Amino acid sequence: MENDNNLKALYIIVNAGFADEVVEIARQAGAGGGTVINARGSGPVHKSIMGITVDTEKEIILSIVNEDAVENIMAAIQEKAGLNSPANGICFIMPVEKCLIKQ
Repeated sequence: MENDNNLKALYIIVNAGFADEVVEIARQAGAGGGTVINARGSGPVHKSIMGITVDTEKEIILSIVNEDAVENIMAAIQEKAGLNSPANGICFIMPVEKCLIKQ
């Protein structure tokens, strides 16, 4: 195990059916890939929040990325799969304190 302070955990949450497209967008922006997790929100099947319809069937993409690539990846997600797109994607970053990596 090593301390990898330059690594970040990137979480991207999109409507169901958009994960493959979003993983490819992230790859083109500098991510190495991602893990897709099927998820469901806790709200009603369709809910309107501030005029935005939210579908509770979601996919979460988790990708461990180098800190240097974070801004490019997030900008690409916002532009191509963000809240104003059918994917209705949001993303957030968390620090990675330690990580087992293949050398």
